[in-house]
Amino acid sequence: MRAPKSAPAQPGSAGAPDTAGRPSDRAAAWQAWGVIVGIGVDLVDIARLDQALRRTPALAARLFTEGERNAPPASLAACFAAKEAVAKALGAPPGLRWADVEIVHDQAGRPGLTVRGTVADAARGLGVRRWHVSLTHDGGVSVAVVVAEA
Repeated sequence: MRAPKSAPAQPGSAGAPDTAGRPSDRAAAWQAWGVIVGIGVDLVDIARLDQALRRTPALAARLFTEGERNAPPASLAACFAAKEAVAKALGAPPGLRWADVEIVHDQAGRPGLTVRGTVADAARGLGVRRWHVSLTHDGGVSVAVVVAEA
């Protein structure tokens, strides 16, 4: 089965070339110009992480920054999933420290991340300039998706 042919973009419509063959300004407003360096995704069982943190209290200091430690279990699991996803987006180089990634939220509550130390060094080596992160939790699990962009 053949896909229907699409009509060529009309001049002045989003994405239509101008008279010089360049995308219009409207197209440039939504166009992504970065290059994806890596994508990572991870899923964490909330109860399992919570039990591990209760069983081994020193684990929290190894996994989380001071600003993350007081979060509820589902949020801690999402933070840990994001840290794992960052490592995957970077190609899982050896020597990364979990606390060198911090999950932060803006005034609207949107998640982001800050990197330092071992993680910042690995990201810089790959040319990462921007991070995108999405977190969710439901049904006893937390999930994070991270995109590293140059």
